[in-house]
Amino acid sequence: MIDFYFAPTPNGWKISIMLEECGLDYKTHLIRLIKGDQFKPEFLKISPNAKMPAIVDHDGEDGPVSVFESGAILLYLAEKTGRFAPTDKLGKKELMEWLFWQVGNQGPMAGQLSHFRNYAPDGQDYSFKRYHGEYERNLSVLERRLEGRDYILGEYSIVDMISWPWVLIAKAIGVPLDKFPNVSAWRNRIKDRPAVRRGVDLLKDQQNKGHNAENAKLLFNQSADSFK
Repeated sequence: MIDFYFAPTPNGWKISIMLEECGLDYKTHLIRLIKGDQFKPEFLKISPNAKMPAIVDHDGEDGPVSVFESGAILLYLAEKTGRFAPTDKLGKKELMEWLFWQVGNQGPMAGQLSHFRNYAPDGQDYSFKRYHGEYERNLSVLERRLEGRDYILGEYSIVDMISWPWVLIAKAIGVPLDKFPNVSAWRNRIKDRPAVRRGVDLLKDQQNKGHNAENAKLLFNQSADSFK
């Protein structure tokens, strides 16, 4: 059994999709971000960065194993199941390249664009323009990579799972995919997978809604004091 600490966001979907694709037995624990669940001591023991997703695998080789950070979780689950990751030396190299590309480039740029589009006060034009441009730049990188390929590594893998959620919401963050036909086709190809649909629908009716000035302090402009 895997305890899965989750909120229905692009970062959470990365792992819910993998769990569904692998058919693993898991129990979902909703992290109510606007209520500050991510700062509870019991959760910080699992995810010291106070971010979801995180898992605890109670069937680890030497007992329960906790894993935080989406890239690390996907690698752990791929190794556990022997699925959705190449096993040859070159394939492993490419998997690591694109996994690091997502967690170091595409994901952070998309998250910042979403913030400045949806939550930041008015008058943040420079920041919005920067992250809008960086998000589009990453779409261009993905567009070139998908030329002649159905999936990022050729075969469907955890690299697709980790990258896809932040493309799924492209329109919602103000970036249509008209200029990126390869990305658009890839997005739709993955969206048609039953396990992907189940992963995105997980706790869909319990999304963290109701942002206001008070609970925004738990989500934005954090500092070392956030852990006190």
